[in-house]
Amino acid sequence: MKDYSITGMAILVLSDMKITFTAILLLALESSFVFAQQKNVPVEPGVSLQLAEYRKSVISNIQYSLDFQIPDRKKDPINAAEVINFTLKKDGQPLQIDFKQRTDHIKNIEVNGNPATINLQQEHLLIAAEALKQGANRVVINFIPGDASLNRNDEFLYALFVPDHARTVFPCFDQPDLKATFTLALAVPAGWKVLGNGSKKDSLVSGQYTKYHFTPSDKLPTYLFSFTAGKYTAVRKTIGARNAEFLYRETDQKKIRSSVDSVFEAHKNAIAFLEDWTQIKYPFQKVGFVAIPDFQFGGMEHPGEVQYEASALFLDDAATKDQYIARINLISHETAHMWFGDMVTMRWFNDVWMKEVFANFMADKVTEKLMGKETFNLKFLRDHYPAAYGIDRTAGANPIRQQLDSLQDAGSMYGNIIYHKAPIMMRQLELLMGPANFQAGVREYLKKYAYQNATWPDLITCLSHHTQVNLNAWNKVWVNETGRPVIDADVQYANGKISSFTLTQHPETGAARIWPQAFEITLVYADHQETIPVNLNEQTVQLSATVGMARPLYIVYNSNGLGYGLFPLDPDLSADQLFALKSPIQRASVYINAYENMLNGQGYAPAELMKLFEKGLNMEKEESNIRVLTGYISSIYWEFVSPAVRNANTEVLEQTLWNAMEQQSAPNIKKILFSTYQGIYQSKAAAQRIYDIWKTQTPPQGVKLNEDDYISMAFQIALKSDTVVQVLKQQEERVKDPNRKKRMEFLMPALSTDVKERDAFFNSLKERKNREKEAWVLSALSYLHHPLRQSTSVKYVPESLNLLEEIRATGDIFFPQSFINATLGNYQTNEVADMVNEYIKAHPNLNLKLKGKLLQGADNVMRAQKLVK
Repeated sequence: MKDYSITGMAILVLSDMKITFTAILLLALESSFVFAQQKNVPVEPGVSLQLAEYRKSVISNIQYSLDFQIPDRKKDPINAAEVINFTLKKDGQPLQIDFKQRTDHIKNIEVNGNPATINLQQEHLLIAAEALKQGANRVVINFIPGDASLNRNDEFLYALFVPDHARTVFPCFDQPDLKATFTLALAVPAGWKVLGNGSKKDSLVSGQYTKYHFTPSDKLPTYLFSFTAGKYTAVRKTIGARNAEFLYRETDQKKIRSSVDSVFEAHKNAIAFLEDWTQIKYPFQKVGFVAIPDFQFGGMEHPGEVQYEASALFLDDAATKDQYIARINLISHETAHMWFGDMVTMRWFNDVWMKEVFANFMADKVTEKLMGKETFNLKFLRDHYPAAYGIDRTAGANPIRQQLDSLQDAGSMYGNIIYHKAPIMMRQLELLMGPANFQAGVREYLKKYAYQNATWPDLITCLSHHTQVNLNAWNKVWVNETGRPVIDADVQYANGKISSFTLTQHPETGAARIWPQAFEITLVYADHQETIPVNLNEQTVQLSATVGMARPLYIVYNSNGLGYGLFPLDPDLSADQLFALKSPIQRASVYINAYENMLNGQGYAPAELMKLFEKGLNMEKEESNIRVLTGYISSIYWEFVSPAVRNANTEVLEQTLWNAMEQQSAPNIKKILFSTYQGIYQSKAAAQRIYDIWKTQTPPQGVKLNEDDYISMAFQIALKSDTVVQVLKQQEERVKDPNRKKRMEFLMPALSTDVKERDAFFNSLKERKNREKEAWVLSALSYLHHPLRQSTSVKYVPESLNLLEEIRATGDIFFPQSFINATLGNYQTNEVADMVNEYIKAHPNLNLKLKGKLLQGADNVMRAQKLVK
């Protein structure tokens, strides 16, 4: 048998000169495979799926060594050197190394000991095939890193590369299934603290700089490689048998005293829970975390260097119960990622939702263990359902699992569907399989794919080993499709008893389909309740268990809050009966369902529902539910009633909130009500009351306020009065923390009474350098587009829409959606709805995922066209 190739097809020479059809077919198939392997991968911007799959087939054993020289001044460039070692199956193609910078950022390249020509095309360094060899290869590069994803500040920086931003900083193979070890060296100004994925091995002081060397990291994808350096305070403690390090910049001593130990304890509890639940020890070499002021996200799960938004960790005695629970949940979420996402990583970013759903799911379980089942169930309902509905009901809804052709669009995978609908889906899956079987399947998955990459079908396969349920059919509607069901009820009575009880489901929009799910309904009587479990696994189900039961006073649908969709509202349920329900979960379920029905034009009109919820402000005693009620009241007040209705009801609502705050006894509830009062007040009397509280720093009785609260109050005063300069300047003088002071300075032009100054500020945001602090930008936009300023800010809307493509290309993963929401969120006019529709019509080739996010963000203004009377 001779060798064959696509160019010289000497086929097969058989001893008897007979070539069977099977042999020819096999030869053709293998030849096609060889052709496919030899076909050059296009050189194009981003990391395409085709490029990723090709590189995965030829590259392995990657080791990065990176040396960054961090200057003292932010404006000075960073110098860096890199060595990439890897094994290559050479096939004659040039090698594409990702680097999204200008050519002048590459100083020189050496390949296998020989100087190489700098050939940077379409965001890739091309290494000539003849410079490479079969087996081990070594590439040395001296370069200037890009600054944006290093988040350089005057006194600190931090690397944040998710999902595909590593390539903007250093040359690399920027795809999640090419895991590597990273050996890091950092030269930083003397006195700066450092933290990375690996442990600090040694340090050397040289003049005004200190050089730190780190041990090689565990095997990581490029998006999880990270480090931070800066003027931090460092605290080290033992968590179980592990040493842990915490860096922070917080200066408020009260917050430091009340938070640092709690942060370590939360990490300890989360690690212990996850080790027990997974039966896998903490999978990385070290524990470390850093609190970053105005961080873009809540947290980011880099092993050994988890990054958190500082304000989420540092709380004082003015914090609410929800804030303390949120801190535990956030830390548990990022810790869960060590197993889900970091140890087992998605093969491609279309499955990024898998790591997020498990992180949320496990964080909720930690909360359940620490806080109890009822608190957990209520938190799960409040945290996940409204957020998931907020996307799934829109014309731009996306499925949990999406198609992704290039990592350039990986940021668009993120959003409330993967963070909130996916945990609901996963909980329904656990109910379907049973907790023990579900846990066994997940453990099998983690052990099988530890330190590797896996897909959603891989997980489904593992789970299928532990259940008889057809998970593929279940997966189709829950994971691969958008939308939610509408559940209808038909209850028939005879002689004062139930004669039949039928539930049906149909999709809110789109083709007919069935969401298999479990939930409960509750029949409420004068002296007791009857709870009926529902397995809604068909389009129509008969609740035979109810037949013969006495007619109830009213029915609470989805009474345990586990069902997903739009449920009926029983017209027999009165306001007094609603707020008298003993279960906070039942009350919360009704609140959420009433709001969702209102948005669909069913049940209550907006003004009616706002009045109903106002009645609950005195009667509702559960903090989480007060937060739900006040959130809905604020939303309806600003978005779904006309300015005339709003103004006519302002003073009544102000007084209702103030009275409720005085009558409620729990400090946390008082603070939530006071915060809502600040957000909605417009009358002169209320304005004077708020100003006096701010000026004297004397909060209402029973309400605890801290510096952040007084800053927020100053912003509200500035927004609603003509004393902007006086109030904001005085507040700025009060603030001692340098990070808070800089944030105030950034936001002040957005609150100016001078329209020209606000215009100039908005126009400055068109330059990327002025959007570096994305959290600040979003706060500024919320003030610019506040309903009280919309007469002068509506002109920003078309200009903002024209920025969307750039925002998508340059912003971090949540910024495009947040930018859209901050721009459109409070408008209710036909003028703005038309602007959105005209923009979409004028851009027929608009990126589909960006279009989806625009339709998601515009959903309320579109609904307002029908709801606002």
